[in-house]
Amino acid sequence: MCTVTYLPTISGFILTHNRDEAPARSPNAISREKTGDDVLLFPRDTRAGGAWVVTSKSGKTACLLNGAFIKHHHNPPYRRSRGLVLLDFFQWEEPEHFFQAYDLEGIEPFTFLFFRRGEAAELRWDGTSRHVKQLHPGEPHFWCSATLYPPEMQTRRELVFRRWLETRPGDPDPRSLVRLHRTGSVGDPENDYVMNRGGRVCTVSISQVTLTFGFSSLRYFDLLEGKRDTRRVAARKRLENSVNVF
Repeated sequence: MCTVTYLPTISGFILTHNRDEAPARSPNAISREKTGDDVLLFPRDTRAGGAWVVTSKSGKTACLLNGAFIKHHHNPPYRRSRGLVLLDFFQWEEPEHFFQAYDLEGIEPFTFLFFRRGEAAELRWDGTSRHVKQLHPGEPHFWCSATLYPPEMQTRRELVFRRWLETRPGDPDPRSLVRLHRTGSVGDPENDYVMNRGGRVCTVSISQVTLTFGFSSLRYFDLLEGKRDTRRVAARKRLENSVNVF
């Protein structure tokens, strides 16, 4: 997995995430979970119990893609599921502390994306080293999983997103992003935004986080059974000004 787009808006941002996975691992509803002083919203993996996109009352949103820069050799057993690592993140007060200190030894390579109002960052773990990059929160961004899409296909898929942006001036609409994630195409069913590789791996769901003034909402579309779920949480304001230290 997967395909991810980020778009800043006047009031926050829109994060949309297509999950490419074995069909048996797809839930059809959003989980709500309290951890410490925080409240998390996320779809839960039906096998490993982890998540791939989470938004929270604390104002933090994060998501995960399999692989770092290139397709790696899958060599289980791994110490901890990457989806559980994503949930572990929300037990840390500040993202930079997690990025620097969380024990990643024995974890399969991944790309971790973090967003908060006025902040965006990327952590890539290649199995040996961690690579932290601060992103411009006021610019659109695109990612897709290195384990499923080689570099040349990643470029083709991002071009679909960039061309779509050229036709959409003004503040983006969440529904139009969902339509893009349903219909974005490179002319190949195995590599389109909603992909299918012989039923072994396919796009099982679309998740979308919309951060607006005071609220974070999560919309979940189960593409296998046609079910939908939407929940929102009041985003807690930070007492201090945001400082980027990644």
